[in-house]
Amino acid sequence: MLNRAFGAAISSLLVAGAAVAPAIAHADDSFAQDDGGSHGRPVKVMIISMFGPEGQVWLDHLGPWRDISVAGLSPDYPAVHCNRQEVCVMTTGMGHANAAASIMALTFSPRFDLRHTYFMVAGIAGIDPLQGTVGSAAWANWLVDFGIQWEIDGREIPPGWNTGYLGINTTGPTQKPPLDYRTEVFQLNPALSNAAFALSRNVTLTDDAQAQAARAKYNYAPANRPPTVIQCDTLAGDTWWSGTDLGERARQWTKILTDGKGTYCTTQQEDNATFEALTRAATVHRVDLNRVAVLRAGSDFDRPYAGQSSADNLLNYSSQGGFTIAIDNLFLTGNPLVQDIVTHWGEWRDGVPQR
Repeated sequence: MLNRAFGAAISSLLVAGAAVAPAIAHADDSFAQDDGGSHGRPVKVMIISMFGPEGQVWLDHLGPWRDISVAGLSPDYPAVHCNRQEVCVMTTGMGHANAAASIMALTFSPRFDLRHTYFMVAGIAGIDPLQGTVGSAAWANWLVDFGIQWEIDGREIPPGWNTGYLGINTTGPTQKPPLDYRTEVFQLNPALSNAAFALSRNVTLTDDAQAQAARAKYNYAPANRPPTVIQCDTLAGDTWWSGTDLGERARQWTKILTDGKGTYCTTQQEDNATFEALTRAATVHRVDLNRVAVLRAGSDFDRPYAGQSSADNLLNYSSQGGFTIAIDNLFLTGNPLVQDIVTHWGEWRDGVPQR
């Protein structure tokens, strides 16, 4: 599973992104204000990124910003950045643990009033070539955790099994588990997901020659087509994987946990942890779970093309050219929702408008 972040080849970009953010997200006295009284500073939209470049693309476009330090955030990203329109950007740090810890710190901070806030997770991901391509941006309806499974060594699986994975406390790979962890699967508000898709579906996405060359190696659509905005579901787990058989399990697992309603298309590391942290805050009425949207853009394929090894697909993921365009397409796809919310706040304040 993957956040599809850096790897050694681009680790320097993470450092640069983290270093640049405070300079761009500078304080501006013309809209500096106190924290909004007893409930804290009101926020219309909170954009949740997981590492530097995912957040930086918003900071580059929607400033000027005021930095607001929040106790308990990642030491790499200790501040939330907010602009005049009450749009804020935070960065959690990568992986389940960082995401959960940072979202808990944010939602229980007295510095913000998040009771009417729309949260948009916006990050890059691996993508299923049967559902999208590098650069495609996908709005999710379902969040599925790939890590909460039993695993048998794939070289020792019983006869008739097609995988070594099975649900915890089941007896075979096709059975739905009892969901004892209560974080295995979440359904997002379909009204918000559909509204986000409707606002962005006709956006022209960024592309480049390197990504086009990578797509051409797949002999089927939509893998070999230009990127578009799509709706399909996302799978979380801290293990960054690559492979056709693992990809088939991702499709199967999504169908099992969603009772056939979900369609797997992106793989990342954080989203179930993020949503569970928001759920804890919702139990004490600090946030509204009906106001959570998840957007993931494909930075690389989750499985190889015909004739390529899974190892080559994984070790050379950066050669697919999807990283930069995926980052750009997060903004191009997500910003229509952000702007509609802040421009028509009277329609959005009490919930997703029916149009």
